[in-house]
Amino acid sequence: MITQVEQCSLIEPELYVPRPARIVEKEDFTSLEAYFRLELEDGKPLGHQPGQFVEVSILGYGEAPLSISSSPTQGDGFELCVRRMGTLTGALHRLNVGDRVGIRGPFGRPVPVEKWKGEDLLFVAGGLGIIPLRSSIHYVLAKRKEYGKVYILYGVKSPEEFLFRAELEEWRHRDDIEYLETVDKPDPSWHGHTGVITTLFPEVDFDPKATTAVIVGPPVMYKFVILALRSRGIADERMIVSLERRMKCGVGKCGHCQINHKYVCQDGPTFTYAELKTLKEAFS
Repeated sequence: MITQVEQCSLIEPELYVPRPARIVEKEDFTSLEAYFRLELEDGKPLGHQPGQFVEVSILGYGEAPLSISSSPTQGDGFELCVRRMGTLTGALHRLNVGDRVGIRGPFGRPVPVEKWKGEDLLFVAGGLGIIPLRSSIHYVLAKRKEYGKVYILYGVKSPEEFLFRAELEEWRHRDDIEYLETVDKPDPSWHGHTGVITTLFPEVDFDPKATTAVIVGPPVMYKFVILALRSRGIADERMIVSLERRMKCGVGKCGHCQINHKYVCQDGPTFTYAELKTLKEAFS
């Protein structure tokens, strides 16, 4: 029989005990979103894969799950982009370079980028969806020769909401990817494409039998993007979605992210649409 002490020794500490990390870079992207690069104080890499998340804690303010926005190909540190919208995220925005936070994780089923070598990839980001999607994009671009055609579509409500602007400029000028962007509500400074993100699809000529689509955005976007991609012939098994917005504890204990028999933090946050299409509440 395993004793209680022996059971505790079998628990992976990083699942329950935060590791200290320091902010090494910070940049305000918009009035609501800020970028952070962090490094664990023990000098070890986080060990994450594209599509995973961490639990970030600040003493006195609590803890929240946040998507990792960088690829493991980008060095030992890791990056977050955070919208200020609550107690924890508000406290995080007030921190500066050199300040410490607690990190648990990484958690979640990653995006299977290694399985897609040789395939064409279509990345579709709506609003804040670019934050978790960016980790997969960076991974693929770091190993660009191992993949087929790469398309990146990014849509926001208004021009000031674009994130990672310096990178977007680089993507516009790369000749080995096709990058398209759109806004729903243009202002006088906007001279690009106007419309919801599905209005970009006619401009992209992809082979549905050779293309995997990775889609991250608000719930309302999924319905229309999935319908548009199905009409173009992409199979449900070739559409990848993320449900990270539902998570809380990260270890399947609180039940906050439960959808019928699935726990988003454990079974996801990455799913194929084929896995979720019978679960109506998944996109509500």
